[in-house]
Amino acid sequence: MIGLHDKARQYALKLLSYRGRSEEELKERLKKKGFTKPVASSTINYLKHIGLIDDRALAETLKREALKTKLLSQYGARRFMLNRGIPREIVDMVFSQDENEDIENAGKLVDKKFKSYRDYSPETARRRLHNLLLRRGYSIETIMTVLKDKTFKEED
Repeated sequence: MIGLHDKARQYALKLLSYRGRSEEELKERLKKKGFTKPVASSTINYLKHIGLIDDRALAETLKREALKTKLLSQYGARRFMLNRGIPREIVDMVFSQDENEDIENAGKLVDKKFKSYRDYSPETARRRLHNLLLRRGYSIETIMTVLKDKTFKEED
């Protein structure tokens, strides 16, 4: 039985070497690999005990990645974190609803994409940017605020 626990730990460490994972993600991967629930649980507990699994720290990292790198809205970042197996309580604790951060991130995304829409008519460019922001999880109010400030000209 000791050999099985060692194999589970080695596999979990291999997965963690690629990227940070939540408890839930790791549990699913261990089960998918064929380890029993008790073996997976003891492996998770061991990794938590030595500090290699920390959902709270991972949530902070994922929040930063989602908001700053992926330029997702707070709603989109929450969805991203929940999909990665972070418990809802931790996600709620990490986020404080701040509309200004959403407006700032949406503005950055619009500025980044605006250059590629220069060849389109103003209506088409506005529609495409609107749809992009919707897909990223921004609220209609945030989208209207950001696009209201942007001027769409026929010539640049």
